[in-house]
Amino acid sequence: MKTTVHDVIQKLTAKVNTLENTVDTLKCGNPQMKVTGITVTFMPTYAAIEKTIELGANLLITHEGLFYSHWDAYELDEKQVYNEKRRLLHESGIAVYRFHDYWHRYKPDGIMQGLVEALEWNAYVEKHHSAATVLNLPETNLEEISRHVKQQLEIDFVRVTGDLAMPCTRIGLLAGYRGGSSLSIPLFEKENLDVIIYGEGPEWETPEYVKDSISQGRKRAIIILGHGESEEPGMKFLAERMVEMFPQLPVHYLLTVQNFQVM
Repeated sequence: MKTTVHDVIQKLTAKVNTLENTVDTLKCGNPQMKVTGITVTFMPTYAAIEKTIELGANLLITHEGLFYSHWDAYELDEKQVYNEKRRLLHESGIAVYRFHDYWHRYKPDGIMQGLVEALEWNAYVEKHHSAATVLNLPETNLEEISRHVKQQLEIDFVRVTGDLAMPCTRIGLLAGYRGGSSLSIPLFEKENLDVIIYGEGPEWETPEYVKDSISQGRKRAIIILGHGESEEPGMKFLAERMVEMFPQLPVHYLLTVQNFQVM
């Protein structure tokens, strides 16, 4: 029995009520095409598309957009890179489906669950909010938590604001672009957190709040992972789930190369 692109999409979205205003659409390809293999990635880079073709897969599941904006609203005058990427997609005939909003609306959020699992902190989860997870860890300090995060996520660096010797137990996780003040400051105060770990956010918001908190004698800190670094584990977790969901198909996880190097 053949599995179509449409079948895969229906199975992925079945656990969430239909979303009307969403980026989760089939970006290219025929929904009735028979799937020969699936690749899953955080970012649908040119290299990820080439790897999908090389592996003989014809359905790429991505978390972020193809063309450098959340809504794929490509309005730049320079179109050489855009056109070349479009050409590769068109000539290959592969399908690309974006799985962002639905995955975030799983209970718990699929991206957050993947991050918790990668950090091996399942036993310490106290509660899941819609956009955050609160954990109660055995007492450690900020430096030890930072080292643990780097090791578990296999990333080259994190950015930290706070006293590295500060004792920590109550942790908040905010994956992706959720590090802004509107989410993190209320979370700090409502949940009495010591540390928030997030992907990215405006540098003039939460980091400045934490610096002022420290100046007032409050013990608070942040660990900034990077957007991709915080969400990659959730897409790897999805790929593992899809192996179980579609045992008849080869499923491959494609790790996205980190954006930045340490000099």
